[in-house]
Amino acid sequence: MTLILASNSASRRAMLEAAGVSIASAIGADVDERALEAEMADAPPAEIAQALAAAKASAVSADNRGAMVLGGDSLVMVEGERFDKPRDRDAAAQHLRFFSGKPLHLYSAAALARDGRIVWLGEDVATLHVRDLTEDFIESYLATEWPEVAQCVGVFRIEGLGVQLFERIQGDYFTILGMPLLQVLGALRDEDVLAS
Repeated sequence: MTLILASNSASRRAMLEAAGVSIASAIGADVDERALEAEMADAPPAEIAQALAAAKASAVSADNRGAMVLGGDSLVMVEGERFDKPRDRDAAAQHLRFFSGKPLHLYSAAALARDGRIVWLGEDVATLHVRDLTEDFIESYLATEWPEVAQCVGVFRIEGLGVQLFERIQGDYFTILGMPLLQVLGALRDEDVLAS
């Protein structure tokens, strides 16, 4: 069965391909994420991440009958406040100042859809303890990592310089990269997309 990734995320695509998952194409979903988040403002963050992943998978699946579509989403919570991707470099610096010295909770969700219908949902959470960040470090970090981290909720790429933001990490590496990969692989086997 053909698998389509409902995301333009290079990180999600790379981790799937590294795991031997063949992706026919990657299609960004036309979903108003901010509107959906606003509708679900009082919901737990894991539910919001799942709803966003499901909306993306459903939207792409509706236009690609017969294919299995994988959608994903991640969101960050720090001290009860939800953070999206930074709109510009100044916002990225503000996010990092706020994160400094605090635990950052990263929720990653995935959904599989076929013929416009969700057939599987999964999610996981990781906690990343941000060390105390100096202004000099923040400026140096963004000078190197911007604009690449503009597409990263949490303003970091854990597989690169972003690892320097943290003093301790609790959780699955793939979840931090943006997808609960082991759950996804199990679901793809259950749906006969991958060999059991």
